[in-house]
Amino acid sequence: MENNQIIMKEKLGLFGILKETLAIVHKNPSFIILTFLISLPLFCSLLAHEIFFQQTIIETTKCQSQDSISVKCSLSTNGTSSCVYKMIGPLDTFKEIIEKLAGRYLVLGLSYLGIVHLLDLFCTIVIVNSASVIYARENRINVKEMWDRTIKGVSLKGPFITSIYALLMSSLSLLGLVSLATNFSVISNASLFTVFFGLLCIPWLAKHMEWNAIWNMGVVLSVLEEKQGVIALGVSAYISRGCRRRGLFLMLIFFVWRLALRLSCLYVGWSEGGSGIGVTAAHVSLVCFGNVVKWVAFMVYFYDCKKRFLEKKVDVEQGSAAEALK
Repeated sequence: MENNQIIMKEKLGLFGILKETLAIVHKNPSFIILTFLISLPLFCSLLAHEIFFQQTIIETTKCQSQDSISVKCSLSTNGTSSCVYKMIGPLDTFKEIIEKLAGRYLVLGLSYLGIVHLLDLFCTIVIVNSASVIYARENRINVKEMWDRTIKGVSLKGPFITSIYALLMSSLSLLGLVSLATNFSVISNASLFTVFFGLLCIPWLAKHMEWNAIWNMGVVLSVLEEKQGVIALGVSAYISRGCRRRGLFLMLIFFVWRLALRLSCLYVGWSEGGSGIGVTAAHVSLVCFGNVVKWVAFMVYFYDCKKRFLEKKVDVEQGSAAEALK
């Protein structure tokens, strides 16, 4: 019933999706209270993860900013000394980082997958379900009713499997983009290759944003409907045809938001030797807020894509029926 009420809503553009998202987030006190309560565990885990991550990044950049020439001096038996000068290349720096910080990066990866990702998934399920309830109904509901309607009949298996697929594909796509950017920086002295790799990075980043919009909508679909894994991602890709530009711009907005927060926090951490608990807490709070807005936006985007898909399907069926009557 609620899905039918949502489908009856008017079609939305990018600004329409953002308007509906902000209306859900800011005009419903019950939703604000519920998302605040469920985001507290995620906030605490992200805060600990972020502090450890910042220290690891600072240590990594210190390894990269060391002298590019190493000097080894030795004293011979006759009392004369000899020195050997060796250029430190990118491969030597990379080996040094692996030797010193491999354990740190392993802990970061395991803590993210084992704690942060699971808490983020739980928040996503509650946010998407509660936001869809609000989006379908004009009247307000209290926190208890919203919580009951959110967790009623919710399966964690489907969203978990879909989120793992989405995380894996997003990581592979990002790894390819980072590899391309690394090759670009290594051969940046050659002007022809600089132009070539620079032009290649831009469309890859755009496709990465577009694919992430599809994968995020697949997670939303697995929360709201009984689909999971590859099927959910495939349905998401299918119903988003013709609407992917809006998905791309949605992802770009939240990508710029996270990037701006990340760069500002790293800048403070580098200039002061650490961001401090206050700055890091503010950073994580804004990340959690952006997370809520993102999933509400993709819930609205999913229903808008579904509405447009069903309208096209009805038009095709009516056209086929009219052709048959001729």
